[in-house]
Amino acid sequence: MRLIVGLGNPGRQYEGTRHNVGFMVLDRWVAALGESFQSNPRWECAFASLPSLGVKAMKPLTFMNLSGRSVAKVMRFHQWKPEQVLVVYDDVALDLGRLRLREKGSHGGHNGIRSMIEHLGTDVFPRLKLGIGGAEKSTMVGHVLGKFREEEQETLQNMLATAANAVQDCLSRGVAAAANLYNKVSSFSTPREQKAASKNLSA
Repeated sequence: MRLIVGLGNPGRQYEGTRHNVGFMVLDRWVAALGESFQSNPRWECAFASLPSLGVKAMKPLTFMNLSGRSVAKVMRFHQWKPEQVLVVYDDVALDLGRLRLREKGSHGGHNGIRSMIEHLGTDVFPRLKLGIGGAEKSTMVGHVLGKFREEEQETLQNMLATAANAVQDCLSRGVAAAANLYNKVSSFSTPREQKAASKNLSA
């Protein structure tokens, strides 16, 4: 794995929205490693180098529907292959608090992933999906661009912490091994318990 991508929309008006959980996970993970994102206009993204892990992290700043354009620029420059990229993003098909790791798959109606597939020319790249809960089709746009309710905050924070652990496990143990643990999680109690559980994953 060489690149971790979090999907979302740039701008303060989108901070804390359901569609931006990919950004939230990377912000938490990168900060925990003592690093920070820097704007890179050339690649249309916020970019962070993580020398302790030998990987990079990025948040496309093209808006969700054009995410693949920014990611493809970075990948071409570094000559990385699609299977070396892990994409973290929201999924309305999963209940809030659920995670799904996959090594490939369709866009499932997610425009950011649709753009990724279009620009990379393949759907074979690892992804970590974060459940944000669903809504009726007529209210879906408002749902994904809306913020989490007060009563959802504890579950959200636990999910973000667990997702950051999942990213770390993908790097250290591989996507398939990490999926064996995180895809079985049906609810979250505390990040500490989830972190402890991740240590039980066989190498």
